[in-house]
Amino acid sequence: MGIPFPSDAWIKALMEEVNRSPGYAEAAKNWEGDFYFVVEPEGPLTKPVVLYMDLWHGRCREAFEVTDESTRNPAYRMSAPYSVWKQVIQGKLDPIQALVTGRIKLKGNMVNIMRNVRAAKELVLCCTRVPTDFIA
Repeated sequence: MGIPFPSDAWIKALMEEVNRSPGYAEAAKNWEGDFYFVVEPEGPLTKPVVLYMDLWHGRCREAFEVTDESTRNPAYRMSAPYSVWKQVIQGKLDPIQALVTGRIKLKGNMVNIMRNVRAAKELVLCCTRVPTDFIA
């Protein structure tokens, strides 16, 4: 049995994976930036779910499901429909390609993201290691 996505438990499990990944630690050693990952409603997901991650120099300092977006002002906000996030988490869709093609919308410094492609790929590898139950 996996962890339901999207949920507070899932983003916390991802934080654990990130913090034990030597690949992510090396690839993101110079990264500074926090994120809102917005899962837009689709299919059985009837309302948006916002997940927060504070990524700092190869570690995740904090991760949780957001109930009030005004509590933080993250450097980046990435949003996409549920099905797109599902493909990314399963390793079937490259997140950089999804950004460039507009399947994932970004608010924040795209240049900085493009300079850290390896860190993004390592983060996705961490996602694939979280035992996940998708609702659809």
